[in-house]
Amino acid sequence: MVIGGVFWVRPGHCHDVDFSSFSVVFMEDGTYRLDVEWDADAFLLDVKPGHVEEEDLLRLGLMAEIAREARLQALRRMFQVRIKLRFDGEIVRHEVALPNLGEGRWGSEEPGPSPGKLVRLEGVMPEGARSFVFWASRSFGVVTLSLSREGEESERQILQVSDRSDPFLLDRPRAKRSWLRSVFDFVVLGFEHILPKGLDHILFVLGLFFLGLKLKPLLWQVTAFTIAHSVTLGLSMYGVVSLPSSIVEPLIALSIAYVAIENIFTVELKPWRPTVVFTFGLLHGLGFAGVLSELGLPSGEFVAGLIGFNVGVELGQLTVIGLAFLGVGWFRGKAWYRSRVIIPASALIALAGIYWVIERTLLAS
Repeated sequence: MVIGGVFWVRPGHCHDVDFSSFSVVFMEDGTYRLDVEWDADAFLLDVKPGHVEEEDLLRLGLMAEIAREARLQALRRMFQVRIKLRFDGEIVRHEVALPNLGEGRWGSEEPGPSPGKLVRLEGVMPEGARSFVFWASRSFGVVTLSLSREGEESERQILQVSDRSDPFLLDRPRAKRSWLRSVFDFVVLGFEHILPKGLDHILFVLGLFFLGLKLKPLLWQVTAFTIAHSVTLGLSMYGVVSLPSSIVEPLIALSIAYVAIENIFTVELKPWRPTVVFTFGLLHGLGFAGVLSELGLPSGEFVAGLIGFNVGVELGQLTVIGLAFLGVGWFRGKAWYRSRVIIPASALIALAGIYWVIERTLLAS
């Protein structure tokens, strides 16, 4: 949607974490160039990024030139206002260009005008500048930032929503970020994928919570789920296993509905439940893999990413269980707990899962 002329990025489905990837190169002639892939077509048409169809592009072709230019100017203003580039602590104004403006969305052979998907910020570095700091507003979500001097290997940072980057030193080589710092960044990313952004995963964990009246069986289920999603996450990131999101996403939604429906019709935990949970965990791991894949992890960060992200997801799941215990755990021994808590809550979770199955299946078709 458009708020005050600014395009607000939102996830296209429940496993989008809303990433933006920026690449900054500092040139030997004293200029800098910052590139970001941005769905300018979606901005002009006021639709979700990644959801522009061919008929939308035909509509774009019919848009009046003055209206189209006004929207492009709004896009440029957004990148000027919502991104701050600091050299030695001082904000430097940047120009905004659209280098592939007018190219076809799927290549020059496709009909219909398209503004392209590259936005470039460029300018001149202050003379004698020694450090650079990047900041992007929450409109851009989690940011993966690549920084390099011309002709040199780039360094990479992951910035949580609305965070500033660590200073990039322009006048001397920068010390490599520690492995522990990289792991910590991914722990935060994994935790946020559960809380607050992973509503589907939250409901799945709550589905496990409501049937397990005792802590030990509940922890067995969560452990089975964690091991399973860790396995497929690792295998998927290394290219051993792969399934399209059009299959994975509806199946994840189905797993939520199944667990919740079983809660309604089952009074006690069955022996096969951990096995079922393990199987569903394999699916959820493929969903998590989509998150890390969007980051485009270099090989040097694979291990840090896998360990940190899994730890963050596990901490998020345990937090959900802890909050559930604080909310209704006190009443688990009451005679009315099943009729007043388990069944109504599981029914709502099942409805959400069924709705997502239908929605994600239709989106995939």
